[in-house]
Amino acid sequence: MSQRISFKVHGTVQGLRQSTTVHLPTNPCLTNRKKTGVNFRSFTQKKASAYGLTGWVSNTSNEKVVGEAQGDGEAVKKLLKDLNNGPSAAHVVKVEKEELEVREGEMAFSVR
Repeated sequence: MSQRISFKVHGTVQGLRQSTTVHLPTNPCLTNRKKTGVNFRSFTQKKASAYGLTGWVSNTSNEKVVGEAQGDGEAVKKLLKDLNNGPSAAHVVKVEKEELEVREGEMAFSVR
């Protein structure tokens, strides 16, 4: 039986800020800040697609990952377990889940 859920993942699930200090002769100290990703959206899409689920995943402006997943109930449970663990660079604190109405016509699991 198909089911659809929404999910919100809390923790270190988006990019991490790293600073690098470079010493140059013309500029005594230059700091470069870059964002390195933890690949949570890609991780979620790969897992969901492997389980035959449809839906989507996206980052939020407050550094959480949200999405919806639809498909076989057991496959949805497997995805939720994976979301609780996350990819190796992530630190998941909590995953919220809410049941939704099943949507017809969705063909794939996408990253937004």
